[in-house]
Amino acid sequence: MPPRIPMPRPRPKKNFAPVAPHVPVPIERSIDFCRIFVDGKRLPGNARVAQALARVEEHDNAFVWLSLKEPTNTQMERIAELFNLHDLIVDDVIDAHQRPKVERYDDQLFLVIRTVYYRDDEEVDDSREIISTGEIQIVVGPNFAITIRHHAPLPDLTAQLEEDEELAILGPAAVAWKIADYAVDNHLRVASELSTDVDELENEVFTPRRDINIDKIYMYKREVLEMRHAIDPLVPALKNALVAHKDLLRKTLRSYFRDVMDNATIASDHLFGFDERLSSLLDASVAKVSMQQNSDMRTISAVVGMAAAPTMIAGIYGMNFENMPELSWSFSYPVVLCVMFGSMALMYWWFRRNHWL
Repeated sequence: MPPRIPMPRPRPKKNFAPVAPHVPVPIERSIDFCRIFVDGKRLPGNARVAQALARVEEHDNAFVWLSLKEPTNTQMERIAELFNLHDLIVDDVIDAHQRPKVERYDDQLFLVIRTVYYRDDEEVDDSREIISTGEIQIVVGPNFAITIRHHAPLPDLTAQLEEDEELAILGPAAVAWKIADYAVDNHLRVASELSTDVDELENEVFTPRRDINIDKIYMYKREVLEMRHAIDPLVPALKNALVAHKDLLRKTLRSYFRDVMDNATIASDHLFGFDERLSSLLDASVAKVSMQQNSDMRTISAVVGMAAAPTMIAGIYGMNFENMPELSWSFSYPVVLCVMFGSMALMYWWFRRNHWL
């Protein structure tokens, strides 16, 4: 009979859990608020984005202010469809790592402003930053203003804009000025707080017989450099906007933006001064530490020199030769001790006189 071939056992079926389909997150999740302004006055309540655009088109002097917080790719693409945003604007918003700049795309302006946040000493340890930075992006169109914030706390400024009706009636560009003015005022406030810290560091460095924490100076210099990277490019960006894009900014708003540019220049000058002062503090600290090390080495050398003479005398009389002077004298031991201590006292007096000890 032919050999029996065993039949393979059927494998048990695995129960795979059904994979849930990808559900896009609605744009409402990333919306801080959506406000409508008509003739400089804010309409009460929040509106849905599509409804806000429809209501704005019913009026001649009206715009919608949409505030977003870190939108996803899908959410930003949906916003771009509703407001007909340029593709490059969408790419910059999603990347969210931009230098301060002002760019124009047809009848739309795209502004990027970096924010800074100062943390008190109680909130900071040696491994954390003193200053944290964020980013606010602003898209200004004919009848809308969109603000997108990334890691940047931003209060609701609609009430302040509403209080100044003459400003709000100027249109969506007034929103860009309000955000820029708030951010630059915060730059000046942080610069003022940094000035106090730098003054304290100077007192520590130039106070005699006080320990110096060079790591702290390096930390402040690193934070000042990071803040300069966030603020310095803003001045030429605003200047370019005032010169090249006059047709999108009314004359009154150009005056307001010039004031923001002046304040940004002041903040940038303050930071440049802090950077120079911290560099000088580093040089002074290194020199002070070197002088302290030289003084320590001189003290150590003096102590070693004081011990050298007794060591030499003890070494000579420890050679155990038979014919050595004073070996049989009964007063040789106390005399040798007196010579040792006398030489040490003489060298101690000489070192003290020359400020080695």
